[in-house]
Amino acid sequence: MAEIALVSNPYVGLAKTQENKKYVNDLTTLNLGPTHPATHGIFQNILTMDGETIIDAEQTVGYIHRAFEKIAERRPFYQLTTLTDRMNYCSSPINNMGWHLTVEKLLGIEVPKRAQYIRVIMMELARIADHLICNSILAVDTGALTGFLYVMQWREHIYEIYEEMCGARLTTNMGRFGGMERDLSKEAIRKINILLDDFPKGLLEFESLVKRNRIFMDRTQNVGVISAERALNYGFTGPNLRATGVDYDVRAMNPYSSYEDFEFEVPVGTKGDTYDRFLVRGEEMWQSLSIIKQALQNLPEGAFHADAPHYYLPDKDQVYGNMEALIYHFKIVMGEIDAPVGEVYQSVEGGNGELGFYLVSDGGRAPYRLKYRRPSFIYYQAFPEMIVGTTLSDAIVTLSSLNVIAGELDA
Repeated sequence: MAEIALVSNPYVGLAKTQENKKYVNDLTTLNLGPTHPATHGIFQNILTMDGETIIDAEQTVGYIHRAFEKIAERRPFYQLTTLTDRMNYCSSPINNMGWHLTVEKLLGIEVPKRAQYIRVIMMELARIADHLICNSILAVDTGALTGFLYVMQWREHIYEIYEEMCGARLTTNMGRFGGMERDLSKEAIRKINILLDDFPKGLLEFESLVKRNRIFMDRTQNVGVISAERALNYGFTGPNLRATGVDYDVRAMNPYSSYEDFEFEVPVGTKGDTYDRFLVRGEEMWQSLSIIKQALQNLPEGAFHADAPHYYLPDKDQVYGNMEALIYHFKIVMGEIDAPVGEVYQSVEGGNGELGFYLVSDGGRAPYRLKYRRPSFIYYQAFPEMIVGTTLSDAIVTLSSLNVIAGELDA
C-alpha cells in the first residue's frame, strides 16, 4: 500500500523510473459499466486496480444524453413537461412540478391552495417511490434480494395512484401550469389512505430485515465516506449531503407549494458513509408519510387550478363542443402565446437533492435558455474520490447508495 500512496495516478510520470514502470505493468484496468447490472444505469467507470484495491477511477457519462436544454430552446413551454419526467424517472412527478413552478413564477400565476396541497401529496408519494427503489436495491447489492421483491408492491400501489391522477405510471406528465389536471377523486383518496395504513407495516418489516443486519452493516458502514466539507465543495444536496450532517432541504429552507404549512423533520447523518445515506432515505420515507397524512387531513376547499385561460388547458368536454376552447387548447399546446420577458430560477427538493430550473425568456414562445440543475450530475463527480482505496465490492454499494439516475445524469 505504500507504493500505491506514492503513485496516486499510475499514468503520471510513467517513464521516470524503471521501478514505477514495473509497478504500473502489474495494474489492471477494469470497465465497470456501461451495461454492468450493478451500475443500475448506462454509465461507465474505468477503474485502475491493484489486485482488488481501486487506485484510480474515471467516469464516462453521456450514453443517453438527449440534449434536453437545447431541445427546450425550440419547444413551447407546455411541451417540455413531457421531457422533464424522462430525467429522474423514479420520481417523475417532482420533475413535472418543478418545471410547472418555474413557468408559473415567470408568468406570475398564483396557484390555489388546494392545488398546492395536491402537488405536495404527489411529490411526497414520488419521494417514497424513489427512496424505496434506492434503499431496496442497495440491499440487493449486498445480497439481500427478498426485501427488494417485498417492497415493490407499495411502489406498484403508488403507481396506481399516479394512474388515478393522470393516467400514467412511470413517466407521468402530471399537472398543468396553474395547478393540477384533475382534482383528487374519491378513488385516489381511498388508495392513498390504503397506502398510509399498509405501507408503515411493510416499511418496518423491510427495516427489520436490513437495518440492523450484521452483514449489511459490515458492507455499508465506513464505506464510500465523504465529509461535509468535501460534499459542500462538490455541490452536494439532498440525502447524500444530509448524510454528512448538513441539514439542508429545499422544502424547509425555501418553501414552495405551501410546504411551510407542514410539520416535518430533516433527517441527517454523521459520517457521510453508505450506511448513513441508507438511514437518511429511510427516515425521509417516514417524514413523507407524515406530510401526506397532514395534507389529506387539512386539504383546503376550492379550485384545483388557477383561472389562467391563456396557459391552463380547457376541459376536454369543452374542447369537443366549444370552438373557443378548441382554439385555446391548440394555442397552448403548440405555443402560440408569447411568454413575458424574464429570468427566473426555481428549485424543488427532488429525490436526489435540489432540482433546479434556470429559465431565461426573451418574450418568445419557447425558452431563450434553460439550464437544468440535475443533482446526479453534480454528486457523481465525487464518486472516484469516494472509492479510491476501497475494493470493487465497496464501489458497487457506494454507487448504489448515491442513487445515480442515468436519465438525470445525462439529461
